[in-house]
Amino acid sequence: MSTESASAFPHHEPEPAPAGSIVVGHDGSKGAEDALSMALELAEELKLPVVVARAWSISTAPRPAEWTFGYVPAWEEFTAAVQHELENKVRPFAEKHPTVVISYEPVHAPAVKSLITISRDARMLVLGTRGRGGLAGMLLGSVSEQCVRHALCPVLVVRSKS
Repeated sequence: MSTESASAFPHHEPEPAPAGSIVVGHDGSKGAEDALSMALELAEELKLPVVVARAWSISTAPRPAEWTFGYVPAWEEFTAAVQHELENKVRPFAEKHPTVVISYEPVHAPAVKSLITISRDARMLVLGTRGRGGLAGMLLGSVSEQCVRHALCPVLVVRSKS
């Protein structure tokens, strides 16, 4: 049985990003930081807004500030905690590109579905890799690989330089 019941923590249907924007997926990994950096560089050159999207679940969300042992936070508190963490992780990159307008889309839903929906009208979807190649990558599935196959906009997959 899942720890996230549908009634207590409903999946959120994300809104598509504004037409012509650049959507970047961000899960907190090094690959996501590389993708964010590339997306901001492109957005600055093309004078486009950026939407930073993060799909989350209770197991991947940071603890809300109000969390204490024995207290189960509301769905909105988890969403706020994800948004706050996302903004904090993006801030150092955003400061290097002050002219780029950035918005955030934390979504309580599966990553592939969320990214495809959010990027539907986007100019481009930018994703990083986690470096799981070969057999492990095939067995675990790949968000970037699924987005390349199913997204309605061009997808740029940024490989880590390290």
